[in-house]
Amino acid sequence: MAGCTYIKSLQVSKNVVLPSSASGCNCKGSCTDPRSCACARLNGSDFPYVHRDGGRLIEPKAVVFECGPNCGCGSSCVNRTSQRGLRYRLEVFKTPKKGWAVRSWDFIPSGAPVCEYIGVLKKTDDVDSNPENNYIFDIDCIQTMKGLGGRERRVGDVAMPSLPVQSDDKDSGPEFCIDAGTSGNVARYINHSCQPNLFVQCVLSAHHDITQARVILFAADNILPLKELTYDYGYELNSVHGPDGKIKELACYCGAPDCRKRLF
Repeated sequence: MAGCTYIKSLQVSKNVVLPSSASGCNCKGSCTDPRSCACARLNGSDFPYVHRDGGRLIEPKAVVFECGPNCGCGSSCVNRTSQRGLRYRLEVFKTPKKGWAVRSWDFIPSGAPVCEYIGVLKKTDDVDSNPENNYIFDIDCIQTMKGLGGRERRVGDVAMPSLPVQSDDKDSGPEFCIDAGTSGNVARYINHSCQPNLFVQCVLSAHHDITQARVILFAADNILPLKELTYDYGYELNSVHGPDGKIKELACYCGAPDCRKRLF
């Protein structure tokens, strides 16, 4: 597409310092015993995925801890499910009212990872000056966990080694974001829906800092071939302001029976 360079992995802005690597588990070959796997213990002493269809997430989680580069297991480990790249044939197509959109040529089973939101990892303060960039994804795991903006609250027995507790009392907003304005992957073309068939999942693998979590889109339902892929952008009404301070409004054309009529 014009104006965008397609990239397959996350790029990092020069002024972003990456967190220290997670120590990982000592499993060999593939992680099978949740009682002895250090990564499984972080997920509430169980693996978040089942082996069906190459790995499927059992249910949406506050955070998913996957095995990372320092783990003893190999690439076939089920707890690396979201790290294997695209497994379905996705197509970007033009719609009458919503611009570009994405659909799959293949059947996608519920719980399957569809794609990662890829772009340039930046500090949120560095992109606030460009209000016309509509391809910025705030890494806001706190919002996902608490169910803010109308989302369903996600609770679970998972570890939070890098959860900034002080953020409960301070609404400072997300520190980092993924900017897919000029460099990104197919995820930047996936539209919003008030009744989506994908959900956003924060995933940690190389490190355990939720402020820089990977953003993965999973199938919320079984998705038939050629059905448009959508997720809830999570905007609250009247939450977006223009450079002049006035509230911005954007109509929603998702067509869902319970459409809120406005994206923000």
